[in-house]
Amino acid sequence: MQRNRPVADLEIEETTGRIRKIYGVWEAERLPVGVTVRKGVPDRAALNEWWADRAIPMDRRGVREAISYLGVSDTAVLPPAALGMSLSDAYWIRPEGSGATWEEKNFFTNPFRGDVGEALLGKFAEGETPDLYSPDNTTDGYLIKRWEIIDGKRYLLKGGSPPFYQQPFCEAAASEIMDRLGIDHVPYSLVVREGEPYSLCEDLADQDRELVSAWRIMQTRKKSSSTSVYRHFVDCCQALGAGDVTEALNRMIVLDYIIANEDRHLSNLGLLRDTRTLSWIGFAPVYDSGSSLGYNKTANQILGGTGIQCKPFKKNHEDQLKLAGDLSWVNFTRLADIEDWIRDRGRFLDEDRREAICRALRGRIDRLKEQASRGRSETMMNTEGDVERDLREDYRI
Repeated sequence: MQRNRPVADLEIEETTGRIRKIYGVWEAERLPVGVTVRKGVPDRAALNEWWADRAIPMDRRGVREAISYLGVSDTAVLPPAALGMSLSDAYWIRPEGSGATWEEKNFFTNPFRGDVGEALLGKFAEGETPDLYSPDNTTDGYLIKRWEIIDGKRYLLKGGSPPFYQQPFCEAAASEIMDRLGIDHVPYSLVVREGEPYSLCEDLADQDRELVSAWRIMQTRKKSSSTSVYRHFVDCCQALGAGDVTEALNRMIVLDYIIANEDRHLSNLGLLRDTRTLSWIGFAPVYDSGSSLGYNKTANQILGGTGIQCKPFKKNHEDQLKLAGDLSWVNFTRLADIEDWIRDRGRFLDEDRREAICRALRGRIDRLKEQASRGRSETMMNTEGDVERDLREDYRI
């Protein structure tokens, strides 16, 4: 189902959660983006890939203890337990013969219990049977997280990873930098729960607009070997009728250079789409920027700038920055005292680490300023061979 509209008739295996068979299609145009239809038959493998992406990764921290408490053997069976509902789009599954409606079941407007979310955070209520009907069943990614309702709005609470648990702070820092530079983004705040830092952000989707990842969008057209990943994504957006996304995309690339983001994979950016009309709204506000500022590195490694990875268009940030073109829009004055913000909000980090982050960040800002002062506006290169052919392995997640 997509809202109250039947999309396809499926058979789903109870033990594995996989789509076993597709019996028929009601509205092919409402199938998930990137699922092709040939001679009236959808690509089952592509639909299963989309469906599998709704499940919690089994290697998320603490997930095995959580599913043991929840009484299931694998995270793949959790989405069907919540009718496949998520807080990112309007897709769900309605059991055969059920008269259930979108208005009755969706998590955007209906309350939900936090049993699954609590378990995913390592908190187990002994002696109670957990309620598995939760949007937490369909949260992807490898960091611990849960959905909460605060003042009637849906918020995502997300933790960090050992040994430094720095990602929540990085989300808040990236949000501050984007505020200062006027980059459209999802605002993140830093909160502390029981001594552990978390980031908190409001859901960027609602029942009228959904998030479609760049990975899904790039499955709508075949990529030629002579076309760069950057160009392919831009071309796919234009072909879908989403317009020119280059300005928003380039601002995201500049942000990722400044914060040394190491995990801007193709499921960490995308477009927003109207769930009723299927018309494209535009480039989604920037989100998920936590794997940055040396989040998993020692203070010395942060200072040395070693081992910094880059995604999704190039393997290092200097090369990827060349895709961003003109830098005249960057207001460096607004970043003049960003180190003060880092020192004040990063007090849960040790002093050496805070200072290393500040020095490395200032170095990248200064290098960016030097390039901007030269009035650099390089044309985008033909980047044939700039990524491995196995995009899924390196860039999707």
